[in-house]
Amino acid sequence: MTDQNQGVSITHVSEGAGGKYIAEVPGEKAVGTLEWEPSGHNVRVATHTIVPPEIGGRGIAALLVERLVEDAIEHSFTIDPQCWYVAKKLDANPDWSHLRA
Repeated sequence: MTDQNQGVSITHVSEGAGGKYIAEVPGEKAVGTLEWEPSGHNVRVATHTIVPPEIGGRGIAALLVERLVEDAIEHSFTIDPQCWYVAKKLDANPDWSHLRA
């Protein structure tokens, strides 16, 4: 996924049983991440969303959550938002309520 506004690319990488979404901003060394762990059947626990100050204030965290939501829809899993930011974004988007574990 690439955000056309900023050229941000978001990739998903597996880490052990879980994974991480990584947001890369053109021209920046710092990356944003959203980490998750599996829990139960088809549930991903969103544990941390981290955006370093060098790339902060650009909506990177929101793009990471949007990518998680896109994957939840495409791969039929629900999200347990242990990360406060992910919980906040799910609360702010009633259309995503069916994705909350």
